[in-house]
Amino acid sequence: MSSCMWAARGQMLALESLEQAAQCIGTSRLGGFQMSAPAFNLWIQVRGDGWIESREGRFRLRRGDWMAFEKESTPLVQSGPQGLCIGIVLDSSALESMQSLSDANLYAGRGRLPARELRTLFRLWREAAHSDGGVLPVRPLLLQLAHVQRDLAARVRRCPGRSRNRKRQVFGRMQRAHMYLEGNADRVVRISELADLTSFSSWYFSKAFHALYDESPQALSVRLRLERAALLLRTTSMMVGEVAAATGFDNCCSFARAFKSHHGVPASRYRATSRASHGLAVNEVHALA
Repeated sequence: MSSCMWAARGQMLALESLEQAAQCIGTSRLGGFQMSAPAFNLWIQVRGDGWIESREGRFRLRRGDWMAFEKESTPLVQSGPQGLCIGIVLDSSALESMQSLSDANLYAGRGRLPARELRTLFRLWREAAHSDGGVLPVRPLLLQLAHVQRDLAARVRRCPGRSRNRKRQVFGRMQRAHMYLEGNADRVVRISELADLTSFSSWYFSKAFHALYDESPQALSVRLRLERAALLLRTTSMMVGEVAAATGFDNCCSFARAFKSHHGVPASRYRATSRASHGLAVNEVHALA
């Protein structure tokens, strides 16, 4: 008996409740899942690309990307035409069992996996997906995922709070705010929005965020928007003014100053240099073929 649910070839499924404490799910070839069950969920893009829409924003997934969400996020996950995305959904009892058995935990966030680690996780996921269900068969997968998140776990100790549980609670809220900034890199995000999202006061949120990430939420927002602008310049034919508007800048002048200050060159030169470098790389590949 398999504990895996699968959506493929344009099929859209809704996961409204968990039949067991841990559930393996997967999408491929334009398949998708709408998470309605209030449960922690983590996704890994194994092949191709995909998209996730959640309360934190909209995210593009490429091979090797992973994303994890708290139960309040209820994301919609969809694979691209050649995409393969695997997921694991855990209820609170599964998370508590994992923590009590191994003193490990999983957190909301996102990151990238090297190829070797991606292969390991995919193998462990397949083994868990073809088990009889329950927490024990997925425990090796969960421990490997906790290892992937070791950098996040190290940050928990920097959170305010007297107890470890309190630090974890604060960190979970901060991570959600961080992801919200990443998922809304097309506009200016106000501190009041982030404070409401985390249920903290604006003063407390700003102080805790800076202490945790060594960067203010305002500075991170600008940096993420400028990184998105660079991506749009490299991968689209949008005019510079359109890129400025698509990244939340009021006018081209403020965008031009911010872009040059961050990237070291004007936006137009950045685009020309990126295209020239791309053309050179393609020519080198053709020469070696």
